[in-house]
Amino acid sequence: MKMKSAKINAFRTWGLLLTMLGMGLMILGTAGIVFWGSAGKVFAAIGLVIGLISMMASLAIYFWAGMLSTSAVQLECPECHKLTKMLGKTDRCMFCHTILTRDPEQATITAEQLESQH
Repeated sequence: MKMKSAKINAFRTWGLLLTMLGMGLMILGTAGIVFWGSAGKVFAAIGLVIGLISMMASLAIYFWAGMLSTSAVQLECPECHKLTKMLGKTDRCMFCHTILTRDPEQATITAEQLESQH
């Protein structure tokens, strides 16, 4: 289950992928001029425009994740005891990926039982 991550981290991952995709398209587009000379200018223009759109989408996702992060609930993970942020009723710890919930209906252990373990 290591492939699952916290919701905020998933948004940031998509932003990073779009950034890398945009930069790659811009570099490949510019390489079209090097390989094909003036005939590659069309290829370069298409690569630069699509890369710019990808970078702008990345900017929007990073901004959205930042705004979500400011309103996220901070709590201590019961497994790794680090402070993590949680979106919605259920989420995962940003560090150890433990499933967290604030909904008593979905919890497998109550707060009292957790306190008695320490």
